[in-house]
Amino acid sequence: MAAILRSLPRTLLAGLGLLIVIILIVNASTGQWIRLDDPAWWAFFMRWLHVMSGVMWVGLLYYLNFVQIPTVPKIEPSEHRQAISKYIMPNVLFWFRYGAVATVVTGLILGHQMGYFPGALIFRNNYAIGIGMWLALIMAFNVWVIIWPAQKKALGFVPCPADEKPKAARIALLTSRFNTLLSIPMLYCMVAQQNAGL
Repeated sequence: MAAILRSLPRTLLAGLGLLIVIILIVNASTGQWIRLDDPAWWAFFMRWLHVMSGVMWVGLLYYLNFVQIPTVPKIEPSEHRQAISKYIMPNVLFWFRYGAVATVVTGLILGHQMGYFPGALIFRNNYAIGIGMWLALIMAFNVWVIIWPAQKKALGFVPCPADEKPKAARIALLTSRFNTLLSIPMLYCMVAQQNAGL
């Protein structure tokens, strides 16, 4: 087991394998087998991918805002702070950006499968999901158009004058906090559509 857990790819494959075993056991117990020709199953599968992507994206957003941003200033400005900027932040920002992309893409596919378009986006029906979609699209825009370019400057990934780095860091921080603010109603709207019928 330790050999599996020491490797992230092996851990993810083991998690997927465990999921398959659980599905087979449940299906065998209930006699209700997955039908790959059933559009409802594919909509459920896309919802699962959408939730997994959203957990990655919003989880990293919350990690940044609840853990890293408040903690890094407490670290002595030495090699430890540089290690965070050089090694941890590039990985965090990669998964953060592409978690946003995966969430939006799977959400759009799911929205199409569920027949939410175009009504939800123009608030003709499905108000909660429409509001949630717009909030998520604004958040994804912020990630790619504001936060990522500012972070590249602040962390020295791209050349910029030294006096621009603090400004870029402030823009990235405030936009990240704005996304945290938007995530609260966005998550409510996404859950309310499925569970409260709003």
